[in-house]
Amino acid sequence: MQFSATQIAAIIGGKVEGNGDAAVASFGKIEEARQGQLSFLANPKYEEYLYTTGASVVIINESLELKQPVAATLIKVPDAYTSFAVLLDKYQQIQRQQLSGIQQPVYVDATAKMGEHIFLGAFASIGANVVVGNNVKIYPQAYLGNNVVVGENTIIHPGVKIYHDCIIGKNVVIHAGTVIGSDGFGFAPQPDGTFKKVPQIGNVIIEDGVEIGANTTIDRATIGSTLIKAGAKLDNLLQIAHNVEVGHNTVIAAQSGVSGSTKVGNNVMIGGQAGIVGHITIGDGARINAQSGVSKSLEPGKAVTGSPAFDYTAALRSQATTRKLPELEKRIQELEKQIAALTVKK
Repeated sequence: MQFSATQIAAIIGGKVEGNGDAAVASFGKIEEARQGQLSFLANPKYEEYLYTTGASVVIINESLELKQPVAATLIKVPDAYTSFAVLLDKYQQIQRQQLSGIQQPVYVDATAKMGEHIFLGAFASIGANVVVGNNVKIYPQAYLGNNVVVGENTIIHPGVKIYHDCIIGKNVVIHAGTVIGSDGFGFAPQPDGTFKKVPQIGNVIIEDGVEIGANTTIDRATIGSTLIKAGAKLDNLLQIAHNVEVGHNTVIAAQSGVSGSTKVGNNVMIGGQAGIVGHITIGDGARINAQSGVSKSLEPGKAVTGSPAFDYTAALRSQATTRKLPELEKRIQELEKQIAALTVKK
């Protein structure tokens, strides 16, 4: 597929400077792009490549003041990074529209209700009373258990497992290998030292516009629902435990874990490998640095780091002081010697 600079500008609301008929058929990084490719410049660190790039078309910020002539056709927009993201999304939509129909072999229970214009990949399994909305893409080897609901325009990548009774909203993306609705980690200790399993009879609800990375696990609730609210973005290799709530537009980076019944607010940012204990509340807009261990509730807007996590600014000061400990130890030893000498003189 080829697109002209004029067509691209119409999609992202940009202004063309140069040859509006310049055509592109693929994408390239600005430092490596060649003729026939589209690139973008958002980070000023890469501006030098704008003047040497082989790209036919480059999307740039309209605020950028050029220091020398540019051979490529330019499309000026308020925010080049966001505009490029919009364009990539449009490109993906076009590619996905080419996927349709039902490959074989698949299993679809007779009671399942399948929407229009869906794609169902080979070896997928659709259980009893499942409801799948229009324009859903279900890739090979995906499993949808009994009574699962999937909203329209959702994409379920290869090998995703969605257990019974779970509800997936509209425009959700779930990447390969993710498991939704497996049992929560509930075991009651017994007098003889053994553990009795507590049945997990709730479900998982994923609201609209959520994206979940590969090989993430989201446990079903003991009773009620584990809830991922609209717009949340979850990275790869996460563990979200039973009865957790993750707020609107919250982002959680890879290898993090949230323990049972914790409520994470809206617009929270959680760095990679962070760990959060159960039964606490993370306030709206909180920031948790990578590898932090959060053991108590955080107020809205709080920024923390470390394990156990505490105030971000105070933690940085503590780290700076820690680096000075060898020097401080020497000073203390010198002061002790001086004090000892004064004591001897008395």
